[in-house]
Amino acid sequence: MAQASASVEVEVEGRTLKVSNLDKVLWPATGFTKGQVIDYYTRIAPALLPHMRERPLTLKRYPNGVDAPFFYEKQCPKHRPDWVAVAPLWASGRGRWGTAPKEGKGEKIIEYCLCNDLPTLVWIANLASLELHTSLSLASKIEQPTMVVFDLDPGPPAGVVECARVALWLRGVLDDLGLQSVIKTSGSKGLQLYVPLNTDGVTYEQTKPFSQALAQLLEREHPDSVVSTQDKSKRPGKVLIDWLQNDGAKTTVCVYSLRARERPTVSTPVTWDEVAAAADAADAGLLVFEAGDVLKRFEAKGDLFTPAVELVQPLPSLSA
Repeated sequence: MAQASASVEVEVEGRTLKVSNLDKVLWPATGFTKGQVIDYYTRIAPALLPHMRERPLTLKRYPNGVDAPFFYEKQCPKHRPDWVAVAPLWASGRGRWGTAPKEGKGEKIIEYCLCNDLPTLVWIANLASLELHTSLSLASKIEQPTMVVFDLDPGPPAGVVECARVALWLRGVLDDLGLQSVIKTSGSKGLQLYVPLNTDGVTYEQTKPFSQALAQLLEREHPDSVVSTQDKSKRPGKVLIDWLQNDGAKTTVCVYSLRARERPTVSTPVTWDEVAAAADAADAGLLVFEAGDVLKRFEAKGDLFTPAVELVQPLPSLSA
């Protein structure tokens, strides 16, 4: 293992900050270092930042690498530079509530980091926050999600291939409702399908039952392949369509985030043709991408996830 280096000062877009231990190996299986983490996030920033901007961020920090203990950090560190933006939000042990306290609740203010620019992203990467978990809402409208997410989580022996098949079924239902969707790998073991909304006034009280209804529909249509509840006894060999992620207290791994797996995989946007190809070939490897792969994809294809922040769609009513 290479010797960790001392801290050095760097200038990023006019901001001066210290980065440290650049030679420290954070992925022992591949030798991927902290310096490579900062390099990856710097180079992918043009694609990543639009998906993080103004969204409360939960850090997932691995100070001694992916094989060592980690911790989540919601409160933006007190030692942050004064130019790092924060969003003070009322929260409780059960999750985030909004911009004001609710009567009768034991709440407190948490100042979430907002990663709105490259200097902040480099500062966060230097904290060994390998994973970046963002809210489905903007901080200024925390109770209004800008999208619906369907987290497709396979129960072994099911895997990414089975998730791909379920994603295609789900996409068909959304198409019938007149809704466009985008999809990414989780960077771990599943896929995550998003329905962009980007409209004012939509609440989690609407998106959660909407996502639940579609998950239950797919479960009824494909009972041997899909489950819509967290019941562990029903999950082996099936894909859980996790609709519970549509909640103001939840965060999901941000697109282009590294993942703390054995190798430096990334939550990667993919095309629907790529999903279909993986399903047809039963080849999970077609939907696994590491940091270097993602940088090449972005250079060749641009940001495939742009519709998540730009496409405006109304949420349809499912009532009869």
